[in-house]
Amino acid sequence: MSEIRLVTANGLPAPGGHYSHAVVVSGLAFISGLLPVDPAGNALADEPFEVQVAQVFNNLDEVLAGCGSSRSQLAQVRVYLTDVGLWGQFNALYANWMEGHRPARCIVPVPTLHFGVALELEAVALASGPAAQKE
Repeated sequence: MSEIRLVTANGLPAPGGHYSHAVVVSGLAFISGLLPVDPAGNALADEPFEVQVAQVFNNLDEVLAGCGSSRSQLAQVRVYLTDVGLWGQFNALYANWMEGHRPARCIVPVPTLHFGVALELEAVALASGPAAQKE
């Protein structure tokens, strides 16, 4: 039977609800929805879209590191956008950040997100390292 590891990433605010940043089980990291919230816990809703995207990518890198993983180990990414018109801009930023890696991906247009931010991202990745901490 596989052990379940609950991961709280260093460098990110503690989750604001009853969840973990990620759960690692059977070599997979299931990463909770990540918003453009800075390390001090400030939502970046008033910042330009590219700033919000960069913060979400930074947050994802932090969670992946906490799982003993990296962006090259991402298997699936789901993105929620409050404006489907931002799809092209997001795709360009994502392709640049992801470099040559191309995990499965879904972009879902939604009417609104918490704190009024423009996007939320969740993911599944391979995870192996002991960096994950048990809660």
